[in-house]
Amino acid sequence: MMKPITVQGFLLRLLFALLLVMLTYNPSGYSYSHWLQNSFSNFGPLLGIAGISLIIGWVIYLRATLRSLGAIGLVLAVLFFAAIIWLLIDWGWLGMGNVTVMSWVILTLISLVLAVGISWSHIRRKISGQVDADDVDED
Repeated sequence: MMKPITVQGFLLRLLFALLLVMLTYNPSGYSYSHWLQNSFSNFGPLLGIAGISLIIGWVIYLRATLRSLGAIGLVLAVLFFAAIIWLLIDWGWLGMGNVTVMSWVILTLISLVLAVGISWSHIRRKISGQVDADDVDED
């Protein structure tokens, strides 16, 4: 039997999604994409291992997100979080003029979509009581 998701479980998934997204790219200049761009002519094994590790993380998160949310659910999740950005802009809490801030917000929302996606099977089961075929233990 699959254990139900907890707030701590979701936050841990969100933390790993944030790490994955922010390590891949962020506007601070300290990310894999910046490292790769600055060291491409001296590409070495450490850069390769880091890149492969990030690809593994992305495959895990994207595959789980697509499997649990499906294409329509993924579009709805992106639209939901995009509407939150729109609301924050409409309320004046977020300005379109600062590209760096908008980049951080968008990267955080991408992380939220991934965290919801990787957690969705647990959340759906808790809400509906329905079990996915993948969740059934074979005794």
